[in-house]
Amino acid sequence: MIRVFIGYDRREAIGFHVLSHSILARATAPVSITPVALDHVSAVFKRPIEPLQSTEFSFSRFLTPWLADYEGWAIFLDPDCVCLADITELWAHRDDRYAVMCVQHDHQPVAITKFLGAPQTRYEKKNWSSMMLMNTARCRVLTPEYVSVASGLDLHRFRWLEDDSLIGAIPPKWNHLVGYSEGGFDEQALLHFTEGAPYFEAYRDTKWADIWRRECDKMLHTHEIPLA
Repeated sequence: MIRVFIGYDRREAIGFHVLSHSILARATAPVSITPVALDHVSAVFKRPIEPLQSTEFSFSRFLTPWLADYEGWAIFLDPDCVCLADITELWAHRDDRYAVMCVQHDHQPVAITKFLGAPQTRYEKKNWSSMMLMNTARCRVLTPEYVSVASGLDLHRFRWLEDDSLIGAIPPKWNHLVGYSEGGFDEQALLHFTEGAPYFEAYRDTKWADIWRRECDKMLHTHEIPLA
């Protein structure tokens, strides 16, 4: 079973559903998809919303190993993405030498704000944590208690690991930052609308917005697919 955890923000619930659809529509193996929603973890996760926090799951994403009972591997994804390939291809990159695997961007955002006026912070390893393949048994430090108090920079820069040698690299096509990453559409496996997805009015005409809308339309409409 491929376990996928997707960040959930009530302001962009449609992102969770469209991404889920795009994964399920292309998967060739069983997939379980779980929203990382604050209401679901409120009994153990007490961290207050912070001024620089742009989404409800900015920090709760790091509860993925705990939600997976620290057993096996799990994938975390931001919801402002569309999956264009079989998720089993990403799953196949699992390597037990590492605690976490991700696309290791050198992302230097230009804008000072992003969707809904949220601040666009800059830091080392920016956007590495927006798609993580996590070897959960090796991420036991990420307890609800620790994630509730650790600094945002320590979490997103993976300072909870002993050192960076525990971070494995995944091909860039599995976290293509729309408007920043290089390469054409046909080369990508996961589009990430990191500054603002097309479901926000201000970003309705962003690059490759038509791809997201096409996926949304497929999710919303029934299809006459033969059973045989």
